[in-house]
Amino acid sequence: MAGHSKFKNIMYRKGAQDKKRSALFSKLSREVTVAAKSGLPDPNANPRLRAAVAAARSGGMPKDNIERAIAKAIGGDGDNYEELRYEGFGPSGVSLIIETLTDNRNRTATNVRTALSKNGGNLGTSGSVTHGFDRMGLITYKAEAGDPDKIFEAALEAGAEDVSSSEDEHEIWTAQADLHEVAGKLEAVLGEPEGVKLAWRPQTVINVDEDNARTLMRLIETLEDDDDVQTVWANYDIDDEVMERLGQE
Repeated sequence: MAGHSKFKNIMYRKGAQDKKRSALFSKLSREVTVAAKSGLPDPNANPRLRAAVAAARSGGMPKDNIERAIAKAIGGDGDNYEELRYEGFGPSGVSLIIETLTDNRNRTATNVRTALSKNGGNLGTSGSVTHGFDRMGLITYKAEAGDPDKIFEAALEAGAEDVSSSEDEHEIWTAQADLHEVAGKLEAVLGEPEGVKLAWRPQTVINVDEDNARTLMRLIETLEDDDDVQTVWANYDIDDEVMERLGQE
């Protein structure tokens, strides 16, 4: 899916991931704790927590860390995080949706605004961007889960709305309300997914040239490096050759 924050950035960010593993664990842990507080602290009875635990496992988080994050919610320990969404624009008019979990909304707002202004973007008002995206469910599997035909058939049978396969991933899109039902059916056939979450899917994408792509990637990386930012969604498309060159700089 062109413009999805995770997959199109892989070639650009691959070299930096190991250095940022501890920061990734912190974000995954935060989501596990918030998910556990949002319902029962049992993944089998709490779809959001089940998805958060699956994402943590996929991200390589040790089992002990996951259990500690759930225990924080049970014991009422730790900070109380707010879920805040920011909307803005990047180079070439690319639309950005920035999802955060924060214990200090003033700090987060300042950091997001600064990241945008220093990298060719600006903060928009609520609703200025989301109208160009559809709120959907997204289930991801690694490529080795099966060939595209197998994934497509399984997704169709489970009630998914769309499937997109690449060399690295399979993306299975569902209606927002059907996410966890479809994920459960797929897990019975394909095994545990790499990720299950609500997502923002762009209705149209903007092709970005190399100069603007360089600035855009720097902007997205700056946002994603912020401890409070959980996910960045965008509606860009960048040629693979350009992404490879940028990743080597």
